Amino acid sequence: MVIGAHTTFRRRGTVTVELVVALSILAVAVLPVSYSFLGEQRLARAAYQRTVAMEIVDGETEVLVAGEWKAFPAGAQVYTPRAASVKNLLPGKFTLTIGTNRIRLEWRPDHRDQGGPVVREVTVTP
Repeated sequence: MVIGAHTTFRRRGTVTVELVVALSILAVAVLPVSYSFLGEQRLARAAYQRTVAMEIVDGETEVLVAGEWKAFPAGAQVYTPRAASVKNLLPGKFTLTIGTNRIRLEWRPDHRDQGGPVVREVTVTP
């Protein structure tokens, strides 16, 4: 009877060791995949922010080209867009620069990896 009990304990120990080895192999395989998912999520978020910023800058540029630019003085100034989708945008700064015959509207995020700057520059006739 002692031999039978000893063999059962040995089998249990072997199964436990195999289970630990299998879990460690699984962990080593899953860790890089989870990091790649996090990277993809960060890229998707940055692409969304850039898309929202493009839509706002394009719409505001159209309004400015239609004649709204005449209400602003020449030079660079902070611009406040009227688009409702600004609430979906991460913190950043809109800058309007008016030259002699050029209008430049730019959005720059406050931090890196948030989509990057979006710039639209158009030529107008005074």
